[in-house]
Amino acid sequence: MTTFWSLWISVITIGSLVAIAGLLYWCSKDTMGVEEGEDMGHEYDGIREINNPLPKWWSYMFWATLVFSVLYLFLYPGLGNYKGFLGWQSSDQTVRSIAESRVSVTNAQQDKRLDQYAKELDEAESKFGETFKTLAYDASGNTLLPITEIAGNSEAIKVGQRLFIQNCSQCHGSDARGQAGFPNLTDDAWLYGGEAETIKTTIMNGRIGVMPAWGDVLGKDGAKEVTSYVLSLSGRKVNTKEAAAGKQPFVVCAACHGTDGKGNPAFGAPDLTDNTWLYGGSRRAVEATVMHGRQGVMPAWNGVLDEDKIQLISAYVWNLSNNTDK
Repeated sequence: MTTFWSLWISVITIGSLVAIAGLLYWCSKDTMGVEEGEDMGHEYDGIREINNPLPKWWSYMFWATLVFSVLYLFLYPGLGNYKGFLGWQSSDQTVRSIAESRVSVTNAQQDKRLDQYAKELDEAESKFGETFKTLAYDASGNTLLPITEIAGNSEAIKVGQRLFIQNCSQCHGSDARGQAGFPNLTDDAWLYGGEAETIKTTIMNGRIGVMPAWGDVLGKDGAKEVTSYVLSLSGRKVNTKEAAAGKQPFVVCAACHGTDGKGNPAFGAPDLTDNTWLYGGSRRAVEATVMHGRQGVMPAWNGVLDEDKIQLISAYVWNLSNNTDK
């Protein structure tokens, strides 16, 4: 925060507290020129106004909140760039990467600094770390259990679900059914393959999916024809002439999606015959994809989550489409 804004916030905050204290003091001392308990000379609907002081309990409570405010602003950050006497911070705001964040958290934990984020991570590891290891590793504690074996442990699946909700639901939804641009993880339509270890690889290393834009190559009419052909692959009713015209230029798409349009997990190219659409299956959405392309990123969680947690999340995700709990 710049010096100007730091001063701006400080002046407004302190000024407001001083103004409130002054108003309270004035209200407790001013008698409006009439002695306490005397008639103020006002009457409304038969009710006379008497000059009574503010209730003591209310005044004391108000003064107490002002004192608390001053102490809080002294002990904790709140006035611009002032860091607070205790040195507390919610998290290290200077980090610019995951690696820097991990180093910062480790240093804060070792130095016992009042970093709330580091403190919560330390407490969570102390409380739940052993549980994660017990569920993810074999009896020796050195070898990770197979994901398919973990998926058969109902307790591990519950823990994996909680980890999924904490880390993955922002994109895939709390029910893992996804949304436009984010895959549904409960069906069998896997871009890169739905095998247990493949799912783990996706979570660990992330994925970068690129569908190139073909609008400049095909033109508007060509994109329209290719769209008709693509939609026909999944049994949709389309203009047959357009679909026939779009079959030939589809050759450039076959490099990734295959000549039969069934996709290729090696490239993350989706199956175009199953009527499952990542960015929407309406004609307008499919044509927009052909014209302008799509760029999708699944972030890598290796380095963010420990491998035992990733193992549990992988088991939960694999279990969603394999129904081992039924």
